[in-house]
Amino acid sequence: MFLVRRSSKAAYLSLARGGSSVSLTSSTSTMARRWFSGDATAEQEPREQMEFDVVIVGAGPAGLAAAIKLKQIEQASGKEISVCVVEKGSEVGAHILSGNVFNPRGLKELFPNFLELKALGEDPTPAGQDEFRFLTSSTGSVKMPNFLIPPPMHNEGNYIISLSQLTRWMGEKATEMGVEIYPGFPASEVLYEDGKVVGVATRDAGIDKKGQKKDSFVRGMELRAKQTIFSEGARGSCSEEVMDKYKLRDAAMDSQSYGLGVKEVWEIPQEQHKPGFIQHTAGWPMDSKTYGGSFLYHMKPNLVLVGFVVGLDYANPYLSPSQEECLPDAPPVSSTLPRSRDPTLRSSPESKPPSPSLTPSRMDRPRPSSIRRG
Repeated sequence: MFLVRRSSKAAYLSLARGGSSVSLTSSTSTMARRWFSGDATAEQEPREQMEFDVVIVGAGPAGLAAAIKLKQIEQASGKEISVCVVEKGSEVGAHILSGNVFNPRGLKELFPNFLELKALGEDPTPAGQDEFRFLTSSTGSVKMPNFLIPPPMHNEGNYIISLSQLTRWMGEKATEMGVEIYPGFPASEVLYEDGKVVGVATRDAGIDKKGQKKDSFVRGMELRAKQTIFSEGARGSCSEEVMDKYKLRDAAMDSQSYGLGVKEVWEIPQEQHKPGFIQHTAGWPMDSKTYGGSFLYHMKPNLVLVGFVVGLDYANPYLSPSQEECLPDAPPVSSTLPRSRDPTLRSSPESKPPSPSLTPSRMDRPRPSSIRRG
């Protein structure tokens, strides 16, 4: 469905496919030139250039939704809109964190019959019981009554899905509608003219560790557009550059919050599976000054998506979220996640040296490993 990545200039020239309104020219703009770190006296050869109406950076749900909407506007108006999407991942959906609880409102606006189209898979999992617990220790917890749970934590009408699978489905739909999607081509530079963004440039290929050209060198491509949309996700390099240049954060009322965490996908016995069950926790193993918590989602046929996230403003220098992921030890979670059927997939206390922890008592049990990671 999508182009494969090739390390030759023909790969870039093949972007101008038959039937497309894309034009291919040679660029000599000094704004897009760079220098080799190992040869700062030689100016690089000019890039080839392609023209689109809209260029979108990032083939995630937001970028693909924008591309699909533009093509729907094209169909309604009868006026052609050329749309190009570049994605750094090897394929659409490759860099999407998988399982989540999904609100289908936006998808329904694009595709009112999204369930009939199998956008969420053959057998989607509707959200069911919601549970929020405060963990007081490795053995104790307090369940919050539903009327105390804030509205954003209520999931009536939502679905538990694999977001990467949804993204791939959206990529297929966008391609069918005529969107040009190019995975494996990361945008490395933002192009400016007269103080305005006029597109992006893809990264040069075939440069050695000293910054010198190799025989396989291929110059990047300039993708120019009337409108450029950045949908790179958290702290995308091009988006950060644009936000700094135009001071877009100065008037921001809702600053971004960042976290660090781990997620695992467990396969459990069918008799222990509760399709649609959603659980969130706060508290242990973190102290009262550390922001974070866990999630646990039951998705058909017998999968459990479990994760642990800590806000990046944590003060304990010894805290490592990847090592503190001890939720399967807590009773509210351990009742759902049994010991792995394959003991070779579990860590033993002897396999890793103990590390400093907020809760030393948790070191007296083996840490579980997932059957597969998401």
